Order: sequence, then structure tokens, then C-alpha cells
Amino acid sequence: MAYTWTAPDITEQPAAIIGGGVLGRRLAMMWASAGNTVVIYERIPQVAAAAIAYVEENIDAQVNVIKGKRGAVRLASSLEDAVKDAWMVIEAVPERLEIKIPLFGELDKITQPNCILATNSSSYRSSEMIELVEKKYRVCNTHYFMPPIMNPVEIMTCGHTDPAIIQHLMEATKAVGFTPVHAKKESTGFIFNRIWAAMKRESLLVIQDGVATPEDIDTLFVSNFSAKVGICELMDKVGLDTVYNIEKHYVEERKLPGTTLDWLKASYLDKGNLGDKSGKGLLAK
Repeated sequence: MAYTWTAPDITEQPAAIIGGGVLGRRLAMMWASAGNTVVIYERIPQVAAAAIAYVEENIDAQVNVIKGKRGAVRLASSLEDAVKDAWMVIEAVPERLEIKIPLFGELDKITQPNCILATNSSSYRSSEMIELVEKKYRVCNTHYFMPPIMNPVEIMTCGHTDPAIIQHLMEATKAVGFTPVHAKKESTGFIFNRIWAAMKRESLLVIQDGVATPEDIDTLFVSNFSAKVGICELMDKVGLDTVYNIEKHYVEERKLPGTTLDWLKASYLDKGNLGDKSGKGLLAK
């Protein structure tokens, strides 16, 4: 008999974030700013400590923005500890399917049947991660953005997601201060990132060809579109390694030229210049 999904009590159960990196810690802060309990699982102690520090530094400001209340955020000692009582698990690990596929298989085994399993992946569809998942009705994409001033979240099915889960997340994310948008069919890159990928790719090519500096590009972009953040500044904030991994997937799937990727790797990644996380990236520091 098919399982009928029932909405969990998000006021009583915690949300779990797997990965305490740049995006994982931001998601923890956002969900906790509405009074929710959030559990972070991060295997690297220094990253885990930085995640908690980020939440402490930013949560009060977000509480004021959404008129919420301060919730609790704690670190989990294990994956099982993080997700055992969770109403939702958000995967925010590196953009590599060899990590995500076994993780979702394990989460499917150790979480409650009505727990939502969401990936924050910006380049992979959740349907690419579920080959080891039996209860596919609860898997979906919830793609969040950086930096904190960008609050949209794109919600997309894995092809099997219970429609009630999509509706539940549209309402729950809005209550936390996000602006939810429903991607109505599976799409690699969702909505915004399909457009954004072209902008990143062309910006990198302009820099590679010596036509303009990253500063020039951002000046034009901010001035012409009244944007708060420039293209190159945002790539630095996200991390050039993450930009590389995302673009590599697009290149492979859509058979695009990889020249810019090779240049980005040789000029920045191989030198340890990853953007804000390393202190040096496209923009001069």
C-alpha cells in the first residue's frame, strides 16, 4: 500500500543541515531565526565551529528582519544524531554525485518516513541522487542562494515528490523569510541558474580574453541593473571552486566548450585563490 505523507510539526521537530560550509551555515541561521530548532552535522571541527560562530553573529539581525524569534542551533555528533527526529534534512555537501548518492541512500534508511529529504544542489537534479532511495516521494530540490541579501528559494520535484510536500515547503520557507518559487518541471540549473550560468560563463571569458577586469564587469553590472552585488563579487562569495564544479556539470551535460573552465582552474583554483573563503579571488583583495 502506498504511503500517505502527512505534514510534520516543524515547531516540535528540528530541521537538520548536512554540511556546515558557506551555504549550510546560512541555512541554519535562516531557519533558526523563525524560532525553529536546527541541527548541523559537519565532520570537520574547524568548519563546524565556524558555522556556529556565523549563526551567532548573524541570527539577531535576521530575527529583526522577519520579526521572528531566536531558535536553537546545535552541532550533532553523528549523522544519525542529526536526523533522527528531523522534520526536514537539507543536504549542503560538495557538488559531487559520488557523495550525494550514498548520502541520500543512508538518509532514507535512518530518517522518519514523513521527513522531507532536500538537496541544496544548484546544478544537479534531485532525481540524479535517488538511485539508493526507496521512499522517493519525500525527496526534492530546495535551492537557496548566497549571500544573505538574496532570499529566493527554488523548489523542484525529483519526479516522484508528493505534491503536498511542495506546497508545504512553499508555505514553510515563506514563513522563515525566504521567497519561494516553484520550478514546475525538472530542469538542470532550475530557473535562475540557467540564466546566471550564461552570465558567469561570458564574464569569465571577457576576463580570460583580457577585454576587461572583474572590477570593470561588476561596475557595469551594478550600474546598469541597479544590482546590490556584482557578478564577480558574487562568484567570489560563493567560492570559485563551487563555481567550477557547477560549470563543469553544465559543460558535460550540455556539451559546451570547456575552455573557460580550464582557464579558471589554472589561473585561480590551482593557485588556491578560491574567493572570499581563501582571501583572494577574481576581485583584488
